[in-house]
Amino acid sequence: MKKNTIDIITMGCSKNLVDSELLMKQFEANGYHCVHDSKRPQGEIAVINTCGFIEDAKQESIDTILEFVQRKQEGRLKKLYVMGCLSQRYQKELEKEIPEVDKFYGKFNYKQLLGELGKADVPSCDGHRHLTTPRHYAYVKIAEGCDRHCAYCAIPIITGKHVSRPKAEILQEVRDMVAEGVKEFQIIAQELTYYGIDLDGKHHITDLISDMADIPGVKWIRLHYAYPNQFPMDLLDVMREKENVCSYLDIALQHISDHMLTRMRRHVSKQETIELIKQLRERVPGIHIRTTLMVGFPGETDEDFAELMEFVRWARFERMGAFAYSEEEGTYSANHYEDDVPQEVKQKRLDQLMALQQDIRAEI
Repeated sequence: MKKNTIDIITMGCSKNLVDSELLMKQFEANGYHCVHDSKRPQGEIAVINTCGFIEDAKQESIDTILEFVQRKQEGRLKKLYVMGCLSQRYQKELEKEIPEVDKFYGKFNYKQLLGELGKADVPSCDGHRHLTTPRHYAYVKIAEGCDRHCAYCAIPIITGKHVSRPKAEILQEVRDMVAEGVKEFQIIAQELTYYGIDLDGKHHITDLISDMADIPGVKWIRLHYAYPNQFPMDLLDVMREKENVCSYLDIALQHISDHMLTRMRRHVSKQETIELIKQLRERVPGIHIRTTLMVGFPGETDEDFAELMEFVRWARFERMGAFAYSEEEGTYSANHYEDDVPQEVKQKRLDQLMALQQDIRAEI
């Protein structure tokens, strides 16, 4: 056990990783040494940044907490703190079930940890991060929360409404990271293309990316987590015209059947989705599209799935992830639909979909 050393363990997505990096910089500015995701944790303090998105992620987070509880019981750890999405949503339940944890924090009050460690009066370093990614790239989180309320998704319940960061703050963060040697910037949010809507009702993602591309030293910009509904088409002009904005888009489509899209509350149609893919291919020649699809959503028929397979054959995505629906408490689908697609059917459809994508990848 090393004195003044803190082990930071990050579960889940890149947005969580940014939070961990902010916290690590805060700790280090106040005299602590931080180690991230060590295979052999040795710190006297541990902070676990949890994920609460789907059941598997919840269980992995709980298992990790219990692993560090055991370390504490064995005298190999003095203090254990938990933060992130899981404790944001289930703090009271976790406090009751795992009292060995010294304190649970949510997703937005984790910086109070410094006060817990007796460092409350030491100046903070908000906006600066201890980067854990390889030196050449970093994530830039431009917003928190989500206003979409898709039927299956618990994220709005956990993180609340969409809140865009001020553009000037984001651009300064990028300049600071350029000075540290970062060359590639991966832009993330729960819903990237919604950026700015909460400020004045208008899309501002295009202006943000254009201004970011003009910063000296920014070699590559890559866009993640776009949404198909009301996609700002002028963003494609920036992607085509700015050499350092990669011809790459991560856009979660989830399904193509109008029946499924309506039940999922995606607020986009099959025809609109197809037209968007056509526009992406036509307006940005050579674009690489990554998407995520879901099988086994309540009410999905064989016909719906066949329609999805046909769409994937047509779209020929350069990258594709897929997962089977799992019911999340508190969501619209959990409250209004029966989880009526048998697990074996979900798995079979998932296997078929991924096998098709593997064939497409081999051809591309």
